[in-house]
Amino acid sequence: MEEQIKKVLKDKVDPILAAHYGGAVLTRLEKDVAYVRLTGACASCPSAQQTIEDVVRAEVLQNVEGVKDVILDTSVSEDLLDMARKILNKEID
Repeated sequence: MEEQIKKVLKDKVDPILAAHYGGAVLTRLEKDVAYVRLTGACASCPSAQQTIEDVVRAEVLQNVEGVKDVILDTSVSEDLLDMARKILNKEID
């Protein structure tokens, strides 16, 4: 199921979001609920929740059997946290 969701995001959702300089990635799948993070300009857009509901959820539910819901993942990625830690450590030294 996870690979199917990733394929739908790449083939169907990303081309739509690319018009707005963004994209979508699956961050995790728990109990048939897909957690998706928006990327690029879409990540900071005030309409991110609406995009998840109108575009991402619609495409995933229509094309991947068994998915119960799609939720916007607003958590901070570990890569970004690591980068912030490195910056802070350089400033402290």
